[in-house]
Amino acid sequence: MIWLALLPWVALTAHTAVNALLLRRPPRDAQTGEHVALLLPLRNEAARVTPCLESLLAQRGVPHLTIYVLDDGSTDGTADIVRAVAEAAAGHRVVLLTGTPPPPGRLGKPHACQQLADAAADADVLSFVDADVVLAPGAVASAVTLLRTAGIDLLSPYPRITGAGRLVQPLLQWSWLTFLPLRAMERSPRPSLAAAGGQWLVIDNAAYRKAGGHAAVGAEILEDIELARAVKRSGGRIALAAGAPLATCRMYDSWRELADGYAKSLWRSFGTPVAAGAVVVLLLLLYASPPLAVAFFALTGSSGAASVALCAYALGVGGRVISAAATGGRSWPDALAQPASIAVFGWLVARSFLLRRRGALTWRGRPV
Repeated sequence: MIWLALLPWVALTAHTAVNALLLRRPPRDAQTGEHVALLLPLRNEAARVTPCLESLLAQRGVPHLTIYVLDDGSTDGTADIVRAVAEAAAGHRVVLLTGTPPPPGRLGKPHACQQLADAAADADVLSFVDADVVLAPGAVASAVTLLRTAGIDLLSPYPRITGAGRLVQPLLQWSWLTFLPLRAMERSPRPSLAAAGGQWLVIDNAAYRKAGGHAAVGAEILEDIELARAVKRSGGRIALAAGAPLATCRMYDSWRELADGYAKSLWRSFGTPVAAGAVVVLLLLLYASPPLAVAFFALTGSSGAASVALCAYALGVGGRVISAAATGGRSWPDALAQPASIAVFGWLVARSFLLRRRGALTWRGRPV
């Protein structure tokens, strides 16, 4: 009967595997005749805008494509680099906008995205892309085709994540593959059952307007998830997709940058400190405690209990491996460090709430 204790780990790993099979995958070599607007908000992105913009200019299968770039108060010469890249590529497809500061009560990114969407009012489909994303040549056509064939209003094709943070970054995809019922999320009208990644979003323009656009989520630090919820509230459908074959995203170049990036938003992910604490404790019990339990039971001579704890650890690792395989991540040896990943994540959550309480959260030089 002691082996019944493994049921939670078995169920969660099985759910991860089912979601990995159900995860939508954009088709290859697609074509679309729709007018697509690629929308790129920039604030001090001189160091990485060039590969992103060049990848947008290299898109194929989308003959009616316009790229809108918004310089959101950059002080590092970002706009000059955009002009140079656009000119080198016969920049008639690039429209460079100068952003206005966000009004009181609104945050910088959603305000920048709304300005971009306003400039692209005549497009059929809007595709928001962050500066740390590089798209494959047929990525936009593939994503738009999936948007239409699946009957979805907002599609979030999750890129392959690279850069700093091998302990923590894979938890993004692992978390929704493990705990979120993907198909139920698509079918359910409940706004609370929503997920999206703001690195790359593809949305029907009419659905975007009906949902209120980024103006409706202008005060939200998690504007991507809140936009997905707004689409649901307005009667639209959303979906996640495996974007790894189509896009890569180098989110952070250093541990410090990652810690600051997570600090600005993790406090908002859980609602309250109590809810965050409950989630972190549960994750620690499920994924960080089994290796410790193995050692404890082995030292006390409880071989049966030690075997169960070892299997629990192996199932946790297995879930990470499945997630990595489905999303283009690195499986080995990273998955073996799942307990450490969860422990570091718990620390990041606590740090986020602490900085929030002190009023010390900033991003890109602006208070959060």
